[in-house]
Amino acid sequence: MTEMTTDPTLIILVLAAGTLSVRLLGVVIGQGLPTEGAWARALNALPGCLIVSLVSVILASGGRREWIAGAIALGVAIPTRSLPLTMIAGIAAIWTLRHFGIAA
Repeated sequence: MTEMTTDPTLIILVLAAGTLSVRLLGVVIGQGLPTEGAWARALNALPGCLIVSLVSVILASGGRREWIAGAIALGVAIPTRSLPLTMIAGIAAIWTLRHFGIAA
């Protein structure tokens, strides 16, 4: 049986090359994506769809705290139409509710 090389420098170089190749591949593929048409609209809607699906699962499996935090986030989302503010409000709400044991 042969020993594997565990030289940290080699491992770092291999991981760096892998990271660089993944990033470059993303740039190459990204340049080939459509900018108009149905596919472009679907790709533009994808981040929102992912967030909705994640929140839906959390609400479906959660309790009162998650629903209250969701309502607070919705209350921020409607007037501000700001995703970062909505996420901050939801995270702050669920943290507060869980940390202080409110609405258990």
